[in-house]
Amino acid sequence: MEFFRIRRDIPFMRHALVFNLISLLTFAAAVGFLAVRGLHLSIEFTGGTVLEVSYPQAANLESIRKTVETLGFTDAQVQNFGTARDVMIRLPIRKGESTAKQSDQVMGALKAQDAKAELRRVEFVGPQVGSELATDGALALLFVVVGIMIYLAIRFEWKFAVAAIIANLHDVIIILGFFAAFQWEFSLSVLAAVLAVLGYSVNESVVIFDRVREKFRERAARNMTAPAVLDHAITSTISRTIITHGSTQLMVLSMLLFGGPTLHYFALALTIGILFGIYSSVFVAAAIAMWLGVKREDLVKPLKKKDDDGQPELP
Repeated sequence: MEFFRIRRDIPFMRHALVFNLISLLTFAAAVGFLAVRGLHLSIEFTGGTVLEVSYPQAANLESIRKTVETLGFTDAQVQNFGTARDVMIRLPIRKGESTAKQSDQVMGALKAQDAKAELRRVEFVGPQVGSELATDGALALLFVVVGIMIYLAIRFEWKFAVAAIIANLHDVIIILGFFAAFQWEFSLSVLAAVLAVLGYSVNESVVIFDRVREKFRERAARNMTAPAVLDHAITSTISRTIITHGSTQLMVLSMLLFGGPTLHYFALALTIGILFGIYSSVFVAAAIAMWLGVKREDLVKPLKKKDDDGQPELP
């Protein structure tokens, strides 16, 4: 399905150098923020106190969150656990305060708000657990990158694999750069969003690369240069890009606006990833493939010549 069809190819590759310089500057800024400011990790990575509180009726999360914040726990996480009546509260580590003291402070404030609030469980999550989560997350990211490289190298050609991975890592670093620059909380849900962006972004690159391969196989395109073929592939997929990314962003935008604090940073990471994923697929992945010297012979196997008897000659 297409909303529209552009009859004349847009010369994207003509401006590839300018857009990649902009991309390089953005990437460098993201790396700088990560090096200087670092990520504002949630208690899932740094450790803290976890409380499970039960109410006789559906809990008002916003009211609970404000009550916890008045105690000075500005980075606390408040969300439903299991049912609408059960609430999980995660408190960051504070120097000089034990788990018991933190839980007593919070439960005292919650019972003052609602005397029927009941503490079901309280436990301390140590920094060691957070360190293991961070390590496992980094390994998951590494395995995804390696898997994508192997897939693209098998399906297309190594030049496309290198181009797509550089574009995908470009998206990931920029997302992390935003979180470092504005000190947004980086939690497990945000890590899940980053991994989702990797798969989502590479899908756009695969669609463009597949169209490139189809165009190279056409007899009419034998005399077309690689930049011209890339321009045609990108132009012919613009309508699809608007439909798929637009519909996905509508869903993500609804989570961003109406999902509450629990889904806010997850949706924010996806929004940044979708926008930069489109940009990187067009101006980063395609341009790098062009500069690596992708050509028709890389994707189309040459036909063997036949002898006078109609049998293929030995190479």
